[in-house]
Amino acid sequence: MDRNDSVVIIPMYNERENAAAIIDAVLKLNTEHAFDILVIDDNSPDGTAAIVKDKMAQHPGRIAIIEREGKLGLGTAYITGFKWALDHGYDYIFEMDADFSHNPNDLIKLYQATAYDGADVAIGSRYVSGVNVVNWPMGRVLMSYYASKYVRCVTGMPIHDTTAGFVCYRAKVLRTIDLDAIKFKGYAFQIEMKFTAYQFGFNITEVPIIFINRVLGTSKMSSGIFGEAVFGVIRLKWNSFFKKYQRKE
Repeated sequence: MDRNDSVVIIPMYNERENAAAIIDAVLKLNTEHAFDILVIDDNSPDGTAAIVKDKMAQHPGRIAIIEREGKLGLGTAYITGFKWALDHGYDYIFEMDADFSHNPNDLIKLYQATAYDGADVAIGSRYVSGVNVVNWPMGRVLMSYYASKYVRCVTGMPIHDTTAGFVCYRAKVLRTIDLDAIKFKGYAFQIEMKFTAYQFGFNITEVPIIFINRVLGTSKMSSGIFGEAVFGVIRLKWNSFFKKYQRKE
């Protein structure tokens, strides 16, 4: 595919209601800067991959897909996407959900923060300027908000939204991190990636966004995924005492 300098990685599983629309929204951004798309599909039985391939035919060179054999976890999907993006020479590599909980227009803000404002990692943050979450049950809002507070306290990271899944990484960050050593598969993956970048001394910034709960499709969140994020962070912090975080640059 013809390469722009940015690629948006979008994991998908049973996202037939959203797949075409989210791709169109990213490709139609009213900006001089273009974003390519990489979809990671985990063998969705609802035909998500076929919809993505139809869009690939409509937009040659702008969309790619990696099809995996089944549900292997959010973290492994992004690791697969990161490696692909680095192999294809992208400079700015984004994570984004398929369900419009992340506004595609905010990709421009994250790009601005990394390409022009000096950040190595830009986080689309729900909590840096209050609580900016729409259509979540109050219990889930409180659980997410205080989980991020807890993670911040345990790890020492000066980050308000530690579990955020809307992120831009400069390629040098992903080249520095040993991606094969990232252990968590669920939402704790997001914490581990931010914590590792922080330990390496990269400049991390939070960009305020409004998070809107999905309208179409089914949430992939579960108590087990959330539990991994809450309880795994202690082990993450403990293990960091025995690691050396030395950048090669």
